[in-house]
Amino acid sequence: MGSIDTPKNPENGSRTLPPATDAYATYEGDKNGIPPRATEMTLPVESEAIKKRKASMLPLEVGTRVMCRWRDSKYHPVKVIERRKMQSVGSIDYEYYVHYTEFNRRLDEWVKLEQLDLDSVETVVDEKVEDKVTSLKMTRHQKRKIDETHVEGHEELDAASLREHEEFTKVKNIATIELGRYEIETWYFSPFPPEYNDCLKLYFCEFCLNFMKRKEQLQRHMKKCDLKHPPGDEIYRSGTLSMFEIDGKKNKVYGQNLCYLAKLFLDHKTLYYDVDLFLFYILCECDDRGCHMVGYFSKEKHSEESYNLACILTLPPYQRKGYGKFLIAFSYELSKKEGKVGTPERPLSDLGLLSYRGYWTRVLLDILKRHKGNISIKELSDMTAIKAEDILTTLQSLELIQYRKGQHVICADPKVLDRHLKAAGRGGLEVDVSKLIWTPYKEQG
Repeated sequence: MGSIDTPKNPENGSRTLPPATDAYATYEGDKNGIPPRATEMTLPVESEAIKKRKASMLPLEVGTRVMCRWRDSKYHPVKVIERRKMQSVGSIDYEYYVHYTEFNRRLDEWVKLEQLDLDSVETVVDEKVEDKVTSLKMTRHQKRKIDETHVEGHEELDAASLREHEEFTKVKNIATIELGRYEIETWYFSPFPPEYNDCLKLYFCEFCLNFMKRKEQLQRHMKKCDLKHPPGDEIYRSGTLSMFEIDGKKNKVYGQNLCYLAKLFLDHKTLYYDVDLFLFYILCECDDRGCHMVGYFSKEKHSEESYNLACILTLPPYQRKGYGKFLIAFSYELSKKEGKVGTPERPLSDLGLLSYRGYWTRVLLDILKRHKGNISIKELSDMTAIKAEDILTTLQSLELIQYRKGQHVICADPKVLDRHLKAAGRGGLEVDVSKLIWTPYKEQG
């Protein structure tokens, strides 16, 4: 399960590019992240013994734990994931790729030696010994925890394959991308073709999603690209919001490029190279320049497990605006049109479960508040297209369901419903069903 809407702060790392200039505006999240200018003062001189001891530690080994100065000017504990040589005048220095152990992997980054507090260096743990201890504790049915990162989405891998995957994807290969008027810091590794391995920044055409190494290439491409929206059928338009359906078989290159782009912001999500089996639903904000991608979700054309959504993402510049909730609601409106119940592909990430639980809570409690008399879980499922198991677990988590005389009974006290609705938060942007013009895939020619 992919990312929905995450807190908008410096870690989202998106900047709006000013028009007709290559200079980048300072984005809002940096205002508190710039270290204060040092005032002139006398500092204690390090003794030769201390200098020698610090020099003996260098270069730091992979696996070292140390304190590192982050963009908030405070020191946070990190683990060295990788290191690389940096040629400087008269010497060879190293920079280090670190994981902030308090935070999500998307904040992993390359840092210079001066950002590290060598006085805080801990003894390096022998990774091989650590692996042996971990493998002894593992059972076939347990989730594996590696380097403090969750591994939802890879339960099909055995321990050895999972370790190989972690090793291969531990370092972000693309640092930033330019997409439309935004420059966006990436969060995770994405397996772009080998010829892009030496690129720290990629330039995407925001309409066809072709990506290039240089700004000049993008500028030449934009003069030739005649697309002003995703290359599919527009199935929804309400105000400035539009939704396009892309058939992975008809638009294979677009589908693959979308997967490459999305993987930069989705951790531990399988990248589908065979996009023929999927439909992609692209949400756009529209203006006189065209339809600009905000986010998307994908779904299998045919799912035996009743999955109505495989992967979902709201791009960082557009998060915290209710678009993730809109995409979830849209996926269920499609299920209603199909006359089927739906559920998101498992496993769900923690963030995904939170978003879905909020959606299920709001939809179900709105019905329970309006409904007079008894109502069954089957009836709720028919009305909402939400799978019965999801309804049951949601109502159980809210303690609104009891088991009496061999059957589940819903207990809907109005005051309790209001309290839960308030806790579930706002529903985000609403889908105007009257503006949805769509034919389910099985009925298409």
